Amino acid sequence: MKDKFIVISSAGPNRHPSKGTREQPLWDEHATFIDKLVDEGFIFMGGPLVNEAGLPHGALLIVNAEDENEVREKLKNDPWFTHGILKLENVKRWQIFIDARK
Repeated sequence: MKDKFIVISSAGPNRHPSKGTREQPLWDEHATFIDKLVDEGFIFMGGPLVNEAGLPHGALLIVNAEDENEVREKLKNDPWFTHGILKLENVKRWQIFIDARK
């Protein structure tokens, strides 16, 4: 059984701070890439992190993977990472103790 990992990204140097998530460059390509990972069962949950003004400044993903290397390998070709819209900051294994969905 695969483990859950939390992936935290910050705004990259090419992110437009005054624009919303869907207004960022390469949105369509990023969304297609992410949708594929969701369909494969890799991404469990995710979405933008927002600042006090309600604008996105990073993202959080919860993914299913064997190890951190698999997480990094799966995400390395995301157009937003390769073009500096997002910067991968942290990948941590997450052991779930509480799950209200059950």
